[in-house]
Amino acid sequence: MSIEVEIKDIKQRLAEISKKLDELLYEREIISLMKLSEKSLSELLEEEPDIYKIEDLKVRYK
Repeated sequence: MSIEVEIKDIKQRLAEISKKLDELLYEREIISLMKLSEKSLSELLEEEPDIYKIEDLKVRYK
């Protein structure tokens, strides 16, 4: 192979790696935001009164 062909192949592979990294970072950001919202909402929801109680259930599963 000539040097030009090898350079073209390397550039193509680098572009693929860059695209994969972008996808992984995007997924990581989403997971981080989901965890953050889960933690912040849990504190908020703990202070809220329960809408339903155990006594309100018609069927109880064990």
